[in-house]
Amino acid sequence: MTYYRHHVFFCTNARDDGRQSCDQCGAQEMRNHLKQRAKALGLTGPGGVQISTAGCLGRCELGPVVVVYPEGVWYTFVDQEDIEEILQSHLLAGKHVKRLKLPG
Repeated sequence: MTYYRHHVFFCTNARDDGRQSCDQCGAQEMRNHLKQRAKALGLTGPGGVQISTAGCLGRCELGPVVVVYPEGVWYTFVDQEDIEEILQSHLLAGKHVKRLKLPG
């Protein structure tokens, strides 16, 4: 068993060269929202869910991006409703959100 049931990494990379970056797409705000929701639901801590900030995950052109381990499932998202769907479907029910999934 892994230390966390799910470890969620949000790319929060900020580029200053004109290329798209996850930071420009509100990634930090969505990470904060998911972290708050996971805590409110009592999901955090060992054996639960960990929500983390990551530097560049190398996929900003598809962003914003988030990856959920240990499955290695990559998602994109637009708003809090998408984040809530990832929370409810993947983190709670163990079902991938196909409409938000990116190629592995």
